[in-house]
Amino acid sequence: MNFDPPPSIATLSRFRKIGIIGVPPLEVIRGANEHGLLIHDLDEPLVREDLEAASPFLPRVYCAILRTAVVNALHLELDAIYADTGPGKCDCALHTATILAEALPIPVIRTRNMDSVAFGTPLCQARLPLIERMLAITAGVKSAAPYQNQPPPCAPTAGFWGVPPRDFSILGLFPETTHLYGWARCMENKTPADHDLEARFNPEVPTVFFAQSFCAKTALARYLAKKHPHALYLDVDVHTTSSARAKVQAFLELSGVKS
Repeated sequence: MNFDPPPSIATLSRFRKIGIIGVPPLEVIRGANEHGLLIHDLDEPLVREDLEAASPFLPRVYCAILRTAVVNALHLELDAIYADTGPGKCDCALHTATILAEALPIPVIRTRNMDSVAFGTPLCQARLPLIERMLAITAGVKSAAPYQNQPPPCAPTAGFWGVPPRDFSILGLFPETTHLYGWARCMENKTPADHDLEARFNPEVPTVFFAQSFCAKTALARYLAKKHPHALYLDVDVHTTSSARAKVQAFLELSGVKS
């Protein structure tokens, strides 16, 4: 399947509000920033609608992130959607974009993010609440500007490897000295297709390897967790269950990690 040609600045100037799925190329984000477009990250829960609203379009075995993107796309007033459907996202995103293009009266533009210029990962290594840092990383997708006022790095006591969860509450269980790895680190670096960076972890610190249920990255999460000397593999669907919370809490406590 062919990808849509990169949008020109003139094309973006026709829009006021766009949605993004995954991490579109910097060319898209930079053009949107230059024209003052409002960018909605459709991977995040933005509307008060049940995920079942996505069922006519996606099977339930699709991850909660893509089902959330569909629900947002159906209920937000948007002029266009830009979806990363290259190696920085997944084939399921490609199929989701194809389905949305048929279902919506707006352009759904498939992009392929192969950006390789590293912006750095200061938030992944800073001493700050993990929820606060993950919120900043996901918000950073909507800007093409270099990072300013980077926080200093800290020595890690724990690790969180994986994607930004749909339910950020699980991140509240981790200490401020947790380092972020996996696709979340690729997001901050603005290189979502950098698989070498995604596969890195620190074997010296207890690490939770996380992925959304039904996401293709569950295979990599479990594989790396088996290689890590002190790891917990975990996948969560829509919400963080009490069982998932208990597993993380027990793992961190038994690992001697202080909150």
